[in-house]
Amino acid sequence: MFRTVITGSGCYVPEHIKTNRDFTVHDFYGEDHKKINQPPDIVTQKFQEITGIQERRYADHSLTASDLGYYASQKAIADSGIDPETLDQIIFAHNYGDVMPYSIQTDAVPALASRVKQKLGIKNPGCVAYDILFGCPGWLQGVIHADAFFRAGIARKILVIGGETLSRVIDPYDRDSMIFSDGAGATVLEYREENQNSGILSVAVQSHCVDEAGYIDFGKSYFPHSDPRIRYIKMKGRKVYEYAMKNVPAAMKQCIDDAGVDIKDVKKIFIHQANEKMDEGIIRVLYKLYDIRDIPPHIMPMNIHKFGNSSVATVPTLYDQVKRGQMPDHSLSSGDVIVFASVGAGMNINAACYRMP
Repeated sequence: MFRTVITGSGCYVPEHIKTNRDFTVHDFYGEDHKKINQPPDIVTQKFQEITGIQERRYADHSLTASDLGYYASQKAIADSGIDPETLDQIIFAHNYGDVMPYSIQTDAVPALASRVKQKLGIKNPGCVAYDILFGCPGWLQGVIHADAFFRAGIARKILVIGGETLSRVIDPYDRDSMIFSDGAGATVLEYREENQNSGILSVAVQSHCVDEAGYIDFGKSYFPHSDPRIRYIKMKGRKVYEYAMKNVPAAMKQCIDDAGVDIKDVKKIFIHQANEKMDEGIIRVLYKLYDIRDIPPHIMPMNIHKFGNSSVATVPTLYDQVKRGQMPDHSLSSGDVIVFASVGAGMNINAACYRMP
């Protein structure tokens, strides 16, 4: 049986560390443009208690999202051992393109995937490069696209990248801006014969785009004297939380059930690093759907405490770190069943059940 298998992975974690203390140098404002009547250090303390984020990574000013994606791709290609000229597609998931420092203008022409192909020096015109916009679940949606192209007989090897520099589209007066960070993750996927029933077993995808479409979007700064023509990433945190609690566990359960896998056989769950409390809540609800109250220890790797929310980059970065043995209490072995899941702007949800080769 032919299956979609991850044969290589890599990530790029920026070196510049931005701590919560760095955000206490100015005041925060609410959606009503009124100053929040709490000292900034109290605001950041409460933020850490809710999200679990202590610090996050910002890219060097000389680097763009496509640069980060290129570095992650180099590692993924080296890990897979393939000749990059044999790639049939390059899919780059992002939200804002290449944003230059000190500028809010996004740049996505040519596609970031095309820029990565150029940086990799790939000359094969049969290697098709394009981008995908799907909010934070973008990388996983790229993986799902690759699996579909494989099954259709259109491709055999695809590089899927998730990269973002969210630090360049945040409103410093918005306390939600402390969530976001920069980074990139990449994976090489191949369609090959597998005798152990490994690879992608099932997927699930949903889009809710009525009121939910406005939960994460672009809006003006909360600072009352800011330039109204400039827009920043905005998020209705409570709405996103309630949406995720209601919809993500059900989608994950659908994916696991469609794979014919017992929830007790799932070794790891790689979930989008959006908010520690939210992710923990999603896992609790998921197991409750199976009438299980005792959640297995170390089921959910997390790096949000030090890396923050790098959107499309969180899941592939987390997977790469665990696979390389860089996270204590977490490891992967042949035959392990894992679940990827994400939620983000759209609002979009996706999940994939995967057995390690």
